[in-house]
Amino acid sequence: MSRRCELTGKGPMSGNNVSHANNRSRRRFLPNLVDVTLASDSLGKTYKLRISAAALRSVDHRGGLDAFLAKAKDIELSPRALTIKKDIAKAAAAAAA
Repeated sequence: MSRRCELTGKGPMSGNNVSHANNRSRRRFLPNLVDVTLASDSLGKTYKLRISAAALRSVDHRGGLDAFLAKAKDIELSPRALTIKKDIAKAAAAAAA
């Protein structure tokens, strides 16, 4: 399982461990990923996603999974999140018609 957020695309970064003597060795900064179950209001279904803690706060701030995915860029989303976004868009179009 890759260490990448399914909603924001946030992944590992690299940097240095720096000792008191200023010796540098390479290290990785991993994102804080959590397994959550998010509910879609328009579809009436729940989805298990592996997202970062920052993305979880953003989902809450924007008002839920549907609102977050409506504003999210397609390039940042995982293939699974992209299919959820398309399903939500279809449901919204059907409700409007």
